[in-house]
Amino acid sequence: MTRVVFVGVATADVIAVVDHHPSADERIVADDLVHAGGGPAATAAVTAARLGLRPELVCTVGDDAQGRTVAADLAAEGVDLRHLHIDPGVRTPASVVISSRRETARAICTLPVPALELGPGARDAVRNADWVHADHLGWPAVAALLADVPPERRPRLSVDEGNPVAGPLCDPADVQLYVPTLARLTARHPDAAGSEPALLAAPGAEQVVATDGARGALGRDAGGAVHRVPAPPVEVVSTLGAGDVFHGALLTGVVRGLPLPEAMAYAGEVAALSCRAVDGRSAIPGRHEVTAPSGDVKESE
Repeated sequence: MTRVVFVGVATADVIAVVDHHPSADERIVADDLVHAGGGPAATAAVTAARLGLRPELVCTVGDDAQGRTVAADLAAEGVDLRHLHIDPGVRTPASVVISSRRETARAICTLPVPALELGPGARDAVRNADWVHADHLGWPAVAALLADVPPERRPRLSVDEGNPVAGPLCDPADVQLYVPTLARLTARHPDAAGSEPALLAAPGAEQVVATDGARGALGRDAGGAVHRVPAPPVEVVSTLGAGDVFHGALLTGVVRGLPLPEAMAYAGEVAALSCRAVDGRSAIPGRHEVTAPSGDVKESE
C-alpha cells in the first residue's frame, strides 16, 4: 500500500449563505448556516480518503469542543489521525465564511493558525511516507525536517500553495508535485512573461500544476510538456474548498500512476462535483462516482 501523509491545517468552519455581502453595521438574514470541517491539508486528505486512499493527517487542534468535532469528522471520513496533535494551549483553528449569492463571492474571517509542531511519531511518519502532501503551514515544518535527509531517502513531495508559503519553496528538498494558484505562480516568477514561462521557470519542481478557478488548470509534466485542462461544466453552489479538493484528487491520480494531464482532468472533475454544496466537503464524490480518464487504474494497495 502506498503511504500518503498530509501535513498542515484542519479547521472548523461556519458558512453563512446570504443574498449579498453586508455593509458596515448592516444586519441581514442568512439563507442558510452550515457548520463544516475545512483546512487545506485536511480537506485534501478527506478527498483522498473518499477516492480510495488511506491518508494519514498531521495537524494540530485545541483541546476544546471544536477540536473534538474536527477530529470526529475526519475519523468518520476514514482519515488516519494517529498523528493528530491536541494542544491544550491553543484554540482550534476556525473560520467564519460569508458566501454571497449576488456577488458569487465569499469573505473569510479566520482565527490565527497555531504553529505546527511535529512530534516524534509525526516526524517518523513524514520520513517513512511514500508521498507527503503539505499545505502552506505544513511545508515549512516538512522542509525543515527533511533538510538533512539524502534525496534518495526522502518521500516524494507534493506542495499546495493556494495560500502563500512562507520562505523558499524548494529549499532544501526538491518537490515532485507543486500546485499553486496561477496567481501565486506568476507572483513568484514576475520576470516570466505569461503563464507558460512561469510554469517552466518554477525551480526545483518536477511537475507543476497551476489552478485557475473556473478556467481549469495549466500543468507542466516532468518532460517539460505543457498541458491545459479546462474545468468541466457544473452547476456551482459554492467553490469553497474546491482548490483543496483538487489537490487531494490530483495527488490521488498521480499516486495511482495516471499521466499528469489525465490526473489533472480527474482532479478537475472531482473538484467541480464538490461545488454542488455550500460547504467544501459534503459534495466531494466517492471513487465510484468519478471515472479516471484512462479507465481502470491501479489501486494503491
